[in-house]
Amino acid sequence: MLVSIDRRLLLRRAALLGASLPLVKLIGPARGQSSELIARRVFFDNPDYINVRLSPDGTQLSYVAPLDGVNNLWVAPLSDLKAARPVTRVTDRNISAGYRWAHTNRHVVFFRERDGDENWRAASVDITDGKIVPLTPETGVKAFLQESDRKFPEEMLLRHNQRDKRYFDLYRANVVTGTSELVYENHDYVGLITDSAFQLRLASRLIADGSAEVFERRPDGSWAPFMTVPIADTDTTQMLDFSADGKTLYLIDSRGRDKAALFALDMATRQTTLLAADDDADIVRAIFDENRRPLAALAITDRMRWHTVDQSVARDLADLGRYGAGDISFVSNSDDLQLGTVHFERDTESGEYALLDRRTREVRKLFTQRRALDGVALRKLEPVVIPSRDGLRLNCYLTRPVEAEAGRVPLVLVIHGGPYYRDSWGFSPVHQWLASRGYAVLAVNYRGSTGFGKAFSPPPTTNGAARCMTI
Repeated sequence: MLVSIDRRLLLRRAALLGASLPLVKLIGPARGQSSELIARRVFFDNPDYINVRLSPDGTQLSYVAPLDGVNNLWVAPLSDLKAARPVTRVTDRNISAGYRWAHTNRHVVFFRERDGDENWRAASVDITDGKIVPLTPETGVKAFLQESDRKFPEEMLLRHNQRDKRYFDLYRANVVTGTSELVYENHDYVGLITDSAFQLRLASRLIADGSAEVFERRPDGSWAPFMTVPIADTDTTQMLDFSADGKTLYLIDSRGRDKAALFALDMATRQTTLLAADDDADIVRAIFDENRRPLAALAITDRMRWHTVDQSVARDLADLGRYGAGDISFVSNSDDLQLGTVHFERDTESGEYALLDRRTREVRKLFTQRRALDGVALRKLEPVVIPSRDGLRLNCYLTRPVEAEAGRVPLVLVIHGGPYYRDSWGFSPVHQWLASRGYAVLAVNYRGSTGFGKAFSPPPTTNGAARCMTI
């Protein structure tokens, strides 16, 4: 039910609340802390390293890092990280943290915008001579990477909306020459799914009640109904990839269940096989090897939970666990799977990128993500659970400043946006900045936050009406 409050009444209540605050018996944020505050930029500056990835042959490392204060793309020989050099030199806006190595092992496809318009256009850079070749029109389009495979080392599938801003057409681009061939002119669909042979296989569109219709492309180019995803499942059902032979579709699916799980769907029989599920949270991501085999699936409750599909990942997790603590993200692999880069997320120190050598089962540090945090006393991000009135468990994160050891302190409630979003464990600039000023900080994954199943985050209504959330 929506409740309307008279604006004058609201202002009067706010004034009364403001007048009463000085009477609350709380320790002020300045009591007991050093007169020299940690500079705000220490917490909020760009990280020193983002998205550290291996080239397909495992000989080069790439990452996004600042150059004169603007994020650019860097490369370095794996054997000599001190020889790192920038291969882009943009000076106006950060390039996107998302990029991809081509299977030439000398070209990297990256994305940049112009003047903050959020129209990300694609280009490739030759790391040997620095030559940059546009792969999409330079202005007025938004582009995405669709597909890459080692069978086509000089090509990638891209999609962009130059022809019609409402729809994204599919293009086959040569990363060396920049030439581009239209593969599919799209007049109907919001989503396109392709396979390792660069064939368009599935497409999806939304219908009037908010559900999604998925169609399969026939050999003659026509479309046939494939599946329907109800509105309650559109945010938690995602088609991920096809197997290398194109016979199996891997997808995260919440239809007919409360929490999304990872499935394999046989394209001939339409039979599904459950590969990974979590009792407390949705499966939100899956990782695959270069042969397009699923390796593991991720769910996030208070911390990350990896569910292994291939037992090789269980061994990887054991090796990484012996190396150090933190929530682990798998970032990239070499084509032969012998080397991989991983990221350790931590709350009381900087995150870290490391190299996993599966031949020797050794883990080697590559980079500290935020060097400015060295020597800074950070406070723990404590997972806590608050029960709601209707019995749900609200996963929250609490940070206590050092002043809390002496008594009560003011608390800041940090409410995440979205609303289709959630807070997660790890280094939080907002939490650490406020804690350094003497505030306790609480972030609540309130009812409606994503990742905890449909019962926790009810789907939107078909008429767009608001719902009351119980906390």
